[in-house]
Amino acid sequence: MSRRFSTYTSYSIACAIVWAVILAGVSSVADSATRRKFMMVFGGWWIGWLSATIARAVYPPPKRRVGP
Repeated sequence: MSRRFSTYTSYSIACAIVWAVILAGVSSVADSATRRKFMMVFGGWWIGWLSATIARAVYPPPKRRVGP
């Protein structure tokens, strides 16, 4: 995989696409109780993704050491 595609932005876009497909599928075939459960799982995932995104912006990775 090229370096260009191994970024957090690519990960976020891919996750959004996958969740859109999952939620569209569940919405079309599941009953309301199942849809509610999937929305709760999606909401939990979204909160985790949002907190990770904020953490990446506020706390950048440490700088690499040079030398011994």
